Amino acid sequence: MKLGVICDGISRDLEHAVDVMDEFDLEYAELQFVGEKEVGDHSTEEIMAIDQLLRDRGKPVSCLSRHIFAGMTSANKPGDELHNKHMDALKRVIDMAHIVASPLVRIMTPKKEQILWGANGAEKWNVAHGAWDAMLPLIAPAVELAKSEGIKLVVETGNGTMVNSNYTARKMIDDLNAKDTLQVLWDPANNCWCHELAFPNGYEETKDGYLGHIHIKDVQVDTPRATLEVRRMGEGQLGSLFAPMANALRTDGYDGVISFESVYHPGDGDFEHGFRQSIGLFKELFG
Repeated sequence: MKLGVICDGISRDLEHAVDVMDEFDLEYAELQFVGEKEVGDHSTEEIMAIDQLLRDRGKPVSCLSRHIFAGMTSANKPGDELHNKHMDALKRVIDMAHIVASPLVRIMTPKKEQILWGANGAEKWNVAHGAWDAMLPLIAPAVELAKSEGIKLVVETGNGTMVNSNYTARKMIDDLNAKDTLQVLWDPANNCWCHELAFPNGYEETKDGYLGHIHIKDVQVDTPRATLEVRRMGEGQLGSLFAPMANALRTDGYDGVISFESVYHPGDGDFEHGFRQSIGLFKELFG
């Protein structure tokens, strides 16, 4: 399968990140922060230099991952100041995607309201009424922009976002009638927080043409204690699920990229050290 890494998880020095990618024979570069800037904030000259470096080193870009719509809430409206700010950023990221030939641009979703639907009394007393419906008009203009620009968007399943599971990701895509332009960026570790079992449950939600990109890391969540621990790959709660997940992706002919997300360190704050402790198992399982 096509393997890559979110480069700034190794280093925001892109040249060094590419050196490490070469060391471990990883082909696809996912860009989030390069230097001190998030994608979408670089100058044209900086983007051209990024593009030249990656082309010279034979590293195609898999996805440009800015935190579009993250931090918004159900109080925001289409066209308000914050929404316009995110849409302007999305336009800049799409412009960069054309230069570096990225087929995908990531978006996020607004902050999570915990209970969106309910029955037998919950619909009156517990549901965050209107929160889901208020989100859709915030995302719809991004879909239309991407469609007009010939770019696909992927929505990441996030820890604290409205789309925090493959179920909600698929529902949003269906509600927007956007399957031709918007797919799921599945981060099964993030989905642990809402207790969506990655395999087979989460996978089954997206296998039918919804899955566009994947992030892999391992975690241990303790939702009652509001605590998240990133673990060395294979030592968290996804450890036993990675192999059947990888086998299903192969069997079903998944042709997108799987990015290793290097957000683990072994207590020393050194994320490259954490990367080196996990990348062997990642390649063994998904390679």
